[in-house]
Amino acid sequence: MTRWLCPLLGAATIASAQSYPHYEIRRAPTPPLIDARLDEPVWRKAKAAGDFHFNWWTAGAKEQTIVKLLWDDEHLYAGYYCHDRHISAFVTERHGPVSRDDCVEIFVSPNPAKPRNYYGFEINAIGTMLNFRIADWWRGPPRWEPEDVRYRTSFHGLPEKEESPDDRHWILELAIPLRNFARDAPHVPPREGDVWRVGLNRAGGRTDAQYSTWSPVTTPQPNFHVPEQFGYVRFTKRRP
Repeated sequence: MTRWLCPLLGAATIASAQSYPHYEIRRAPTPPLIDARLDEPVWRKAKAAGDFHFNWWTAGAKEQTIVKLLWDDEHLYAGYYCHDRHISAFVTERHGPVSRDDCVEIFVSPNPAKPRNYYGFEINAIGTMLNFRIADWWRGPPRWEPEDVRYRTSFHGLPEKEESPDDRHWILELAIPLRNFARDAPHVPPREGDVWRVGLNRAGGRTDAQYSTWSPVTTPQPNFHVPEQFGYVRFTKRRP
């Protein structure tokens, strides 16, 4: 990872960055169908980002989340496969408190030199989304309406999702137009070797409500909003 960061960060910052995960986002040869299945060859061949950390664990099952990322000239794609024996989601209001439900999140900071300029996409198991934008240039409210985001969950559109003895997992598939990040990203679309910072998170549910993150977080209480502790992703035109 050091060779990714040398052009971007000083030596002391690089040493600190080594403690955070890194991931190579490969280019999708064709856009995946956003259907919450993740069964296409491009997803099967894509590498998983790595195990999530249960930073605030005290008791209960540590159910893992598998995340894969892809990109093309138009979109950043994310696929989440959430192991879950107790799936529950009830929030249906746009920008509602989805993290109280079974929920996953992707926080995107397109400029590693300004990690505190970041964009949030939080989606519960029945497909309700909350979005926010935090940036030094933004003077509006934190809630935000991104352009043309497409997504699907495996329980999409249900008015509520009660736990079931048949629960085993749930899936989110997401396509975010890259133009949503144009104000902060050095290049849209990204160029070969561009590095962004990304937070991948999971929260909520009524039973065994664990909080977990791809990149470890060191706050005493659950807090996903620590962009300095996001992981690093590097864009490459190599295919999965």
